[in-house]
Amino acid sequence: MAHGPPDATQLIAGFGVGLLAGFGSGLLTMLVYACEDLFQKVPCHWMWWPALGAVGIGVGGIIEPRVLGVGYDTIHSLLRGELIGPALAGLMIAKALVWSIALGSGTSGGVLAPLLIMGGALGALAAPWIPGHDAGLWATVGMAAMMGGTMRSPLTAMVFAVELTRDFNLFPVLMVGAVAALAVTVLWMRRSILTEKLARRGHHITREYSVDPFDLARVKEVMDREIPTVPAAMKVTELSERLARGEAALCRRQGIVLLDEQQELAGIITRGDVLRALARGTGSQMTVAEAGCTDLVVAHPEEPLHSAINKMLRHNVGRLPVVDPQAPRRVVGYLGRTAILSARLRLHEEEHLREKN
Repeated sequence: MAHGPPDATQLIAGFGVGLLAGFGSGLLTMLVYACEDLFQKVPCHWMWWPALGAVGIGVGGIIEPRVLGVGYDTIHSLLRGELIGPALAGLMIAKALVWSIALGSGTSGGVLAPLLIMGGALGALAAPWIPGHDAGLWATVGMAAMMGGTMRSPLTAMVFAVELTRDFNLFPVLMVGAVAALAVTVLWMRRSILTEKLARRGHHITREYSVDPFDLARVKEVMDREIPTVPAAMKVTELSERLARGEAALCRRQGIVLLDEQQELAGIITRGDVLRALARGTGSQMTVAEAGCTDLVVAHPEEPLHSAINKMLRHNVGRLPVVDPQAPRRVVGYLGRTAILSARLRLHEEEHLREKN
C-alpha cells in the first residue's frame, strides 16, 4: 500500500525505530561472533562445524519453520502487515539464533534477507506503540534501519527498501531510521559485521579518506625478533658489567626483557632502572626483576601498530614485549620506538616512491 509523505510524528517515530534497530544491529553482530568463538572451542576438527551448525539450524526450523529458506515470502508478509504479536517476536528471536549459528559455524548463509526479516519483525513489533499502527510501514523502516546499521550502508538500505515497496514517499522516514541506526553502531562498535570478519583474519580496514599507515601495519611486521633477554634472577651489578662491556645483544636496545626459569616473561628492565639501582648502592643485592618492572603492558603480533602505539602513549612506556596471544607469557618479539620510527620511515619512502612513479 502506498503512503503519503511522512509527517513530523512519523519522522520522530522513524528515529526511534532506527535507534532500536541500531542496538539490535550491535547485538546481532556480537551474537554472530560469539557463536564463531564458541565453535572454535568445540573439541573437533573445523570440518565438522558446519554439520553441527546444520543440526542447530534444523532444530530452529522445527520450532519456527519461517526461519528456513531464502525468506522472501516472510519479507512480503511483513511488508503487508500480516504477522503480529507473538509471531513477530518468535520469528525475530529464532531467526537471530539460527542465522548466528549458521554464520558462526561456517554453514552457507547470507546477510541481506536475514537482516530484512529481523529488521522487519522489529519494526512491526514497535507498530502498536506508534500512532497509526501501520505494521507494514514500520516493518519497512525496520528493514532499512537494521540493514543500514549492521552493514553500515544506510543509502543502500534505503534503496533496497524502496525497491521492495515502490513507495518513494517513504524516503525521508527511511533515511531518518537508517541514519539513526548507523549512528548507534558507529558510536557503539569499532567495526561492522563485515569488517569484523576481515579484522579477525588480520586484515584491518579503515574508512577514513586519509589513512594512517600505522592502521595498516601490524606489530609482527615491525617488531624485533632478536629479543634482548637476561634471567630475572640476575643481579643488577652483573647486568651493569655486561652493558659496560658493550655486549651487542644487550646494548642494541634501551630495554631488556626478563625471563624466569621456564624462559617465560617475568618483566622488563631499562638502563635507567639499572642506573637508579646503582645510585642507591643496592645493585649487588638487588635482582634485575626487583629493579625493573613486572607489571607489564604487552602487544600481540596481529595487533595493528596504531593500537600498540596508543598503549605506549597511554602507559608512558617506550617499549613493549610482544607475546603469543595463546600463551601470554611466551615472548615472540620486542617493539621499541626505534622499530616504530624505522617502520614509519619505510612506509613514507614506499608512499613517496609510489607517488613518484
